Amino acid sequence: MSHVSFTVNGERRQLDIDTRTTLLDALREHLHLTGSKKGCDHGQCGACTALVNGRRINTCLSLAVMHEGDEVTTIEGLGKPGDLHPMQAAFVKHDGYQCGYCTPGQICSSVAVLKEIEAGIPSHVSADLNAKPGVTAEEIRERMSGNICRCGAYSNIVEAISEVAGSQA
Repeated sequence: MSHVSFTVNGERRQLDIDTRTTLLDALREHLHLTGSKKGCDHGQCGACTALVNGRRINTCLSLAVMHEGDEVTTIEGLGKPGDLHPMQAAFVKHDGYQCGYCTPGQICSSVAVLKEIEAGIPSHVSADLNAKPGVTAEEIRERMSGNICRCGAYSNIVEAISEVAGSQA
């Protein structure tokens, strides 16, 4: 057993857990934050995506003990019913979900994607590595490629992200 202390959705949390426990399992099984989903458990689908210190990670690939002192934000920490995060509201407006299984990871990734673009971090499709990338459908699709939606809501997801990006400009 190991002791780990981190902040989850603004609240300081302490756990005594097996050192082999993933961050995903710590969130779901120990803290009962079930928004992040266990899809593939191999980091290939993005359903488990959460923000750690403002950057997105696949929580199924990261051990909880590696996050001592970190700030973790899950879908539950982005917004609440009646007070949705702008990305959550845009997903609802544009029907950026079907079954909803991948939606928490998609939304967390979407929030991070806009921060990456704002920070000038290039992607595989960035034409000029020295220029600030734009919020284009091509950039969004590339950056969101690690989040799989088996229902095929991709075009609606791109519309939701684009709307939020436009409102932040």
